[in-house]
Amino acid sequence: MSVATESTETFASLNPATGEVVAEHAVHDEKDVAAAVERAREAAAWWRALGWKERRLRLLNVKGSLTRNLNRMAEVIHQETGKPIQDAQLETIMAISHLDWAARNAHKVLGPRNVYPGVMAINQKCVLEYQALGVVGVIGPWNYPIFTPMGSIGYALAAGNAVVFKPSEFTPGVGVLLAELFAGVIPEHPVLQTITGLGATGAALASSPHIDKVAFTGSGRTAKRVMAACAENLTPLVAECGGKDACIVDAGADLDAAADAALWGAMSNAGQTCIGVERIYVVDDAYDAFLSKLTEKAKDLRPGFDREAAYGPITMPSQLEIIERHIKDAIDRGGKAVVGGPESVRKPYVEPVILTDVPDDSAAVCEETFGPTITVHRVRDLDEAVEKTNRTNYGLAGTIFSGSKSRAMDAARRMRSGMTSINAFAAFASVAALPFGGVGESGFGRIHGADGLREFTRPKAITRQRFATMNLTSFARSEKEMQRVLGMINMIHGRRYKR
Repeated sequence: MSVATESTETFASLNPATGEVVAEHAVHDEKDVAAAVERAREAAAWWRALGWKERRLRLLNVKGSLTRNLNRMAEVIHQETGKPIQDAQLETIMAISHLDWAARNAHKVLGPRNVYPGVMAINQKCVLEYQALGVVGVIGPWNYPIFTPMGSIGYALAAGNAVVFKPSEFTPGVGVLLAELFAGVIPEHPVLQTITGLGATGAALASSPHIDKVAFTGSGRTAKRVMAACAENLTPLVAECGGKDACIVDAGADLDAAADAALWGAMSNAGQTCIGVERIYVVDDAYDAFLSKLTEKAKDLRPGFDREAAYGPITMPSQLEIIERHIKDAIDRGGKAVVGGPESVRKPYVEPVILTDVPDDSAAVCEETFGPTITVHRVRDLDEAVEKTNRTNYGLAGTIFSGSKSRAMDAARRMRSGMTSINAFAAFASVAALPFGGVGESGFGRIHGADGLREFTRPKAITRQRFATMNLTSFARSEKEMQRVLGMINMIHGRRYKR
């Protein structure tokens, strides 16, 4: 459900392509947020008591409702972000698949399991289970306004929590519609509530003393503010921040496939993708052929709001200045624009830009651009490609194209990132069983997969004594008992191991 408010203050969500008002939404203040969290605490108790089977059934029915309303959701995404309708549909499909996986696998991942106690505690029955936290606050982004937050919302709900969702002020309608669909399937209690507003609304959610965990997606700068708010109450946080992801093209790679994937990774969603490709490192032998294929494919791309457009506008107007600054800085420092250039920035759109010979310490290489631009670099070999890939404080994802499975796997393991895809772009994002998250300035914690389910729980260890034996944790223990134990330990653990 979307939270009601006594305040009359509203804000407009705008279509970034046309500037037209999509809808007006309430600005929820601190009192509204506190009331939503209080309702969520009651809902969480009811939701947790339902048990695994009933929660699974209800979440699968929510999935069905979202599927039946797929085009409706995609249209809201299209209007609020400007991205092509098919991209909005694809994003919604991915959200549906993740909700399905979380619902179906929560009990298997989180349910009670027996743990072998070891010889010294053989008289103990040991059980490990993962218990719901209570209320999870989710602060979502605007670039993938249903897929990204669903990685927290769906998994937190499947784990037995209630959720209060603060969507981006650029895409509030997506959150409102999602809460509406949940309420239609689960009318008894508001297990998912959407609060709308600007930064102050998100801050009120993060600083609430009754939130048990916050899942945040956004810039590193904002993440630090959210962390500071959470610190007041020692509220744990999972943060997925930005990236400066690289694509490595090795010798023997399928260059057509590599160029196609790199272009999609760089330009889709107007480059506004945290796991998007912003840098490409190509080994010397493949550089010229790859660059030729990449530039040829890029020339066919056109931004716009019509159905034939390859991608849409820049959703957040202030990002245009950053994109333009990065392009100009790269060229001023000796870089070459082989496709596009500074003139490609035509508010609210940015046409494709491919830059070469850009210095490694330029803004276009070191800072997150978040636009349809890419830098292409010639490297000596795969080792240099990996070394340059890791020359950043970010560490979210990466892509490797190679004709050698062993070389690709070795490079993937050495790449400093939370996720790497070989011979495809970002395949891991569509695999619900795999964890998603980064290292360094790209954040910490994981969503998706078993790790994502556990992220929204606390592990609970329980031991139950099945029969009495020597009690060594007693002032009544005897010298004889201690000698017997020491002999046993020496026999089990004291032997030498040979290579």
